[in-house]
Amino acid sequence: MRIRTRAALRRWVPGIALLRAHDRDRLRRDVPAGTVLAALLVPQGMAYAELAGLPPVTGLYATLVPLIVYFLLGPSRILVLGPDSAVSPLVAAAIIPLAAADAAHRVALAGALSLMVGALMFTGGVARFGFVTELLSLPVRLGYLMGIAVTVIVLQLPKLFGFSVHAETVLPALRDFIAGLDRTNTTALVLGAGSLALIIVLRRAAPRVPGVFLAVVGATALVSILGLADQVPVVGTVPSGLPRLGTPGVSLGDLERLIPAAVGIAFVAFADTSALSRSYADRLGQEVDQNRELAVLGIANAAAGLFQGFPISTSGSRTAVAENVGARSQLAGLIGAVLLAVVLVFGTALVQNLPIATLAAIVIFAVLGLIDVRAALRLWRWRPSEFSLAMVTFASVALFGVLWGVGIAITLSLLDFIRHAWRPHDAVLGRVDGMKGYHDTERHPEARRIPGLTLFRFDAPLFFANADAFHERVRELAGEPGVAWIVVAAEPITDVDTTAAEMLRGLNAELDDAGIEFAFTELKGPVRDRLIRYGIHDEIGRHRFWPTVGAAVSAYVEETGVEWVDWDERQDEPDGAAPASS
Repeated sequence: MRIRTRAALRRWVPGIALLRAHDRDRLRRDVPAGTVLAALLVPQGMAYAELAGLPPVTGLYATLVPLIVYFLLGPSRILVLGPDSAVSPLVAAAIIPLAAADAAHRVALAGALSLMVGALMFTGGVARFGFVTELLSLPVRLGYLMGIAVTVIVLQLPKLFGFSVHAETVLPALRDFIAGLDRTNTTALVLGAGSLALIIVLRRAAPRVPGVFLAVVGATALVSILGLADQVPVVGTVPSGLPRLGTPGVSLGDLERLIPAAVGIAFVAFADTSALSRSYADRLGQEVDQNRELAVLGIANAAAGLFQGFPISTSGSRTAVAENVGARSQLAGLIGAVLLAVVLVFGTALVQNLPIATLAAIVIFAVLGLIDVRAALRLWRWRPSEFSLAMVTFASVALFGVLWGVGIAITLSLLDFIRHAWRPHDAVLGRVDGMKGYHDTERHPEARRIPGLTLFRFDAPLFFANADAFHERVRELAGEPGVAWIVVAAEPITDVDTTAAEMLRGLNAELDDAGIEFAFTELKGPVRDRLIRYGIHDEIGRHRFWPTVGAAVSAYVEETGVEWVDWDERQDEPDGAAPASS
């Protein structure tokens, strides 16, 4: 019983098991890693809160609480949760239109949004919906992230230059930025541009050095020493103390208006988390249950909403830092959370002179990594149609905003799937001398077809979108001279829906009237079971289903008496005689 309890504890509450392990080697690595991580958590949390349209301190709350939750429940060894560059713009797009001038209302809306996101994710994890992240194809995800990055950069440029604009999408924000250049605060621009340059140079020249932390310390020190707080926009007074537990006070109408944003944020946040957790699991030789990952991420989001935070995701940059400085487990995240709590209680005065321009620089640097030009160029070389899909997604996000962009990205992913399955590749198969099996006659013009037998392969599931295409193609093949049998090589057909089933019923009747036998080979068991339930299996005839193409060819030759010389089997005959089967 005690062994079972320990196993259950390690599985469901791994953080408690970590605390009880007393692993000195792990502590020796995780404590320094957590300390370095804490140096990033403060400035990045505040920067992403600004990006979300919220007071900077909420970014610290949204960092602290999820770190503790994930330490206790998280299945991945070193994943770091918190505010994210892909999610924060979605939060801003959702809450600012509902409470543009009321910061307290925005905080309440963000908390409610986080609770909704958490509920969606937890429900999805329990229902084992972890597979939904596969709906975003690589080109769509690439374009979406590039659109997010460009949007964020354009919206942060005015802050980098020391002034503000009220636009929320790229073109209006770019127009207002250009129009407001005469309001540039030169001192703020020097601090912001210098911070950005320092972070970029250190990341390339000395990636282990915490450039973000040094930029924050340096810019804050300059403002304090030179007395620049009255000349440049700064963070100002940050409330001290830990976040308070409470339910966000928002109206039912506000909740209804937040539903689309909650769905989009839940989808994007888990897509990021799933991709990152899988990559680190592979690297560390660990297996991670994506459904459990989704449920725990939901709990972390709900907890953030109850403690004055906002929706969060997984941070690729902070996770990479944790790994680079030697983190071995979620203890590093717990150490970072403890140090962050110390800052909240005793050290908020240290950041009141932090320039807003430096926060803008941190955000801009964070999203630069989302612009993957090399991947876009690879798409252009490999498959121009998918490059076009990525660019359409990019333009949708940039022009219509991040919330609309999420919906458009998901829609485009689904439409792209349907497009590929709507008009899939198909092939008429023939025998190629010297090669095993039956092959596409278009790719192998030298292939020989069995007289009167058409072997037809359809490379997709049969469903409502391609049922007519399948029908028309088979009718076209049936119109060829001398066709007696049409046998569908059905190995690629993984499903037949009811629309396609009715099409097959009608097609079988048409071919029967034309005196052509309709048959299947290599049909998967579950698909055959569906045809039996639909009643089509018996209409076609149980004797018209074969396990292999060779068996179908043998049956055809035997029943029709057609002369057929199979190259392979002829080679096996001692006297060179040609058997009448494949």
